[in-house]
Amino acid sequence: MYIGKTPTVGNFQVCDAISVVNGQAAYTLQVGGVNVAPESANHMLVSLNGILQKPGSSFTISGSTMTFASNLATGDVIDFVQILGNVLDIGQPSDDTVKTASIQANAVTAAKLDVTSITGQTAETSIADGDTILIHDASASALRKMTKANFVAGVGGANTPAFSAKSNAATSMSANTDTKILYGAEDFDSDGTFASSRFTPGVSGKYYIEARFRFSQDNDITGLKIALFKNGSAVRVHQQSNIHYETVCISGIFDLDTDDYVEVYGTHNYSSSSSTVNDDAYNRFIGFRIIT
Repeated sequence: MYIGKTPTVGNFQVCDAISVVNGQAAYTLQVGGVNVAPESANHMLVSLNGILQKPGSSFTISGSTMTFASNLATGDVIDFVQILGNVLDIGQPSDDTVKTASIQANAVTAAKLDVTSITGQTAETSIADGDTILIHDASASALRKMTKANFVAGVGGANTPAFSAKSNAATSMSANTDTKILYGAEDFDSDGTFASSRFTPGVSGKYYIEARFRFSQDNDITGLKIALFKNGSAVRVHQQSNIHYETVCISGIFDLDTDDYVEVYGTHNYSSSSSTVNDDAYNRFIGFRIIT
């Protein structure tokens, strides 16, 4: 903390050329046409007529105004004015002086960043796909830039392909025969991957699959089975025994390639043919990709 103006540190600057005005002692200091204010006369080198001037006695400083001890006259030349800053500190880097190589030592740079460099900025409430994000590539020990679209690719996202289907007609089932269960009405089909009571994802990944159907026989039977078939073969089976007008359910998580397909099959051991109940509340087939 400082009483008064915070010192200008480590930013060595040569002031713009100053033309002497006859009978004038005070002159404004500028760099690039912009007023500058040295911390004190002791932080300056001033040459007048080829002679370095003593701070405090030969000249003083107040803000951006340098005043000589006596008026200058026509023919006097202010050779240069250099502002030293506080030479005990590297101070604030000049514009365009922090290069990529110096930023690579991210552990050091992070410690030197003023927290207001981040907290003092305007908070973004949204980001466009083309906006650039700066990241550190640990494997290459280098800074990289990525667009928002590339940065979020593969992160999060929607659980698609996804579908939900239900029955719109009963499925006839012969006794002791694996029978494909029909789900002829779609609630939704995000990517057009469900058709003819078959799900073919089109995108490789892990998928949650769930299915159920209700058997219509009022009489007790000793066995009713539901199975998930992948590429024509059972991969998960659930069987219930001693049932009466029952709904059977099955679910699981499966690795599916683009051209794998999943269907639902049912089997009963009733003495004759029967069917599922045509009620979409009890006959459902759903699935979706799990984001990993």
